Formats: sequence, structure tokens, C-alpha cells
Amino acid sequence: MSQPGAPGPQFDVRGAVDLSSLGRPSAPPPGAPGGAPAAGGFVVDITDEMFPSVVQQSAQVPVVALLWMPTDAENARLATTLGALTAEYAGRFLLVRIDATAYPQIAQAFQVQAFPTVVAVLAQQPVPLFQGIADEAQIRSVLDELLTAAEANGVTGVLAPPEGQQPTVPAVAAEPEPELPPLHQKAYDAIEADDLETAVAAYEQALREDPRDHLATAGLAQARLLLRTRGADLATVRAAAADHPEDVEAQLAVADLDLLGGKVEDALGRLIELVPDAEDKDVLRKRLVEYFDLLGPQDPRVAPARRALTNALY
Repeated sequence: MSQPGAPGPQFDVRGAVDLSSLGRPSAPPPGAPGGAPAAGGFVVDITDEMFPSVVQQSAQVPVVALLWMPTDAENARLATTLGALTAEYAGRFLLVRIDATAYPQIAQAFQVQAFPTVVAVLAQQPVPLFQGIADEAQIRSVLDELLTAAEANGVTGVLAPPEGQQPTVPAVAAEPEPELPPLHQKAYDAIEADDLETAVAAYEQALREDPRDHLATAGLAQARLLLRTRGADLATVRAAAADHPEDVEAQLAVADLDLLGGKVEDALGRLIELVPDAEDKDVLRKRLVEYFDLLGPQDPRVAPARRALTNALY
């Protein structure tokens, strides 16, 4: 898993997981008649312990992650289609399936709230693909775009499973993560201990020592977001924002929770819409810049949002 403060979308931002699809028609478990196929070949079912190795694997070959509920009929149909396409692409990507009911921490790491959802991991960064059901032609188009992006980023490996066996994870020997600079490690440890004030102070000190420390910039944005939203009640915050649409602080609060819950476009759009009529545009600009720092320049939603912010300001 990426350390806090890594560039690009962060795997460790906490988010609420919506399991409302549990009420849909059920299906037999994978491998049973009428259910999704069992894992095998280039399809691997992963656990919490395997997740860091999958992220590392994505530096060599694209990883397509299906976050699903295996005994939900709609999820099972998608898994069947994805499995067939995975076999057809013959090792150009690895399909990993994550049971969101058994491993909700992984779903939270991807900021996924509804299932099924398909997310790629490319060069150790998450890339949203699609949510819900898609037909074979649509999925094939998405996979082709992913492979094009992978080639552009130098991720061109091809899996070669041992004869008669499914591929293991990881195919690349696991290496220890590089040691963090002392202030980054202090901030990371503080976040793990829910001591967010210390994490903020550590990242601020790192930036005073090196204003070009992009990892500290992203880490500070993340720590501040977690600190602002700690203990917040989503229903109360959302109601306040609805009752007082002109209240910038109320809108900032709900945007924070939207971002934390994975509703990135809602958070960005809400604040950008306020900018033209706001008395203090700089408050909104600074919060949006923090969001951009947290998401990272590789996130496809950042560049359009930056342009929209510029247009709103000028």
C-alpha cells in the first residue's frame, strides 16, 4: 500500500463503504453451478495481506481489480465476463478479485462505495475504470484504453503462469519499501496512531525545510483532510450545507466528506460552483488546491478541475 503523502490518488484515504447492493438477487459462490467461475489462470482472489504485493505488481503489468460481492447475481455476471476477457488477453493484465464483504479495508483503500466496481492499478497508482454492469464490448474498449495508457507509462510486462498453475502474486520478488525521511516517518506513524495534529506539524516542518517536497505537500493535504473530518457526522454536515447554500464553511465541510468518501467530482464541482459569487474566493481556491495536491497530477479529474477553477476565478 502507498505510504501517506505519496503522489497521485492515495490508497489509504478512509472512506465509507456502501453495501446496499446486498439486497439484490443472490448467486451461488464462485466455482459452483450458476455462479461466477473460480479463480485461476490470470484471475486471482486476493486478501488484505496480498494487496500490497498487487500494488507492487502493477509496476510490471497492469492490474485490473474487481471489487465485488461474489454471491450477488449482478456481480457474478460481471465477473464471468471479465474472466473470459482476461483469458483472451492472455497475460497482458492480471485480474484480481476482492470480496468487499470479506475485505472492506481494500474497498475503502480504493474509495469504492458501491459494487461491483472495476479499478485499475497502473504503476502503483489507482485508475478508476467503471462502476456497475457493462457489456463485453464496453469492457473491451476500457481494457484497450488501459493497455494503451500502460504502454505510455512503460508498464509492458506480460504474465506467464507456470504450466498447469494459476499465476502467483506477486510475480516480482517483494522488496522492502524504501525508508521514509524522518519527518515523513513521524507523520506516517502519527496518522497510524490517529494523532493527526502531530502528522500535520511534521509535514509542515518538512515543507519548511524543503518547500519543493511534493510528498510532504500531498501528505499535509491528506492529514489536514483527516483532521477536519474527524468525528464529523455526514448527515448533520450535509443537512447544514443544504439548509445554508450560501454558507461557504458549510459547503467546505460537506466537500471534505465527499472527497473522503470517494465522491471526488461532487467535492470539486461543489466548490468550483461557489467561486464566482464568493466574497472570499481565496478560501475556496486554497481548499481546491489542497484537493489537487491530495489527488495528484496523474488523477484525470485534476486537470479539468484546475481549468474550471481558473475560469471561475478570472
